[in-house]
Amino acid sequence: MKLSVKSEYALLALIDLCEHEQDGFVRIIDICKRKSIPKKFLEQILLSLKHAGYVESRRGLDGGYRLAKKPSQISLAQVVRLLDGALASVGSVSQYFYKNTPIEKNEKLLHVFREIRDYLSEKMEKTTIDMLI
Repeated sequence: MKLSVKSEYALLALIDLCEHEQDGFVRIIDICKRKSIPKKFLEQILLSLKHAGYVESRRGLDGGYRLAKKPSQISLAQVVRLLDGALASVGSVSQYFYKNTPIEKNEKLLHVFREIRDYLSEKMEKTTIDMLI
């Protein structure tokens, strides 16, 4: 698994929303300034997060974005899967995005990559946004 810049920015944006949860709706420009995220890129990311139900938005002077779920209900794994797809580094060991790969010809090699997937998946599933504040 390789984390994309899109996922990195999404996680930073969610952390920012969590840090400023008491402020209500947070303007995109404020998140951009605090986390050094390009505005156009952040707009696309927040739309993806909104469609997935992690954030909600409101228009107007008091508008912006806020978390739609509790920070303890948003795991790293959920966000990365949404934006990057599989957590597994090899398609043939992926639980959600399986596809055939050459390493299937060697069961021991396949086993090693399953163990790596399991460790990574477990760690990311157990780590939630509130834990990163």
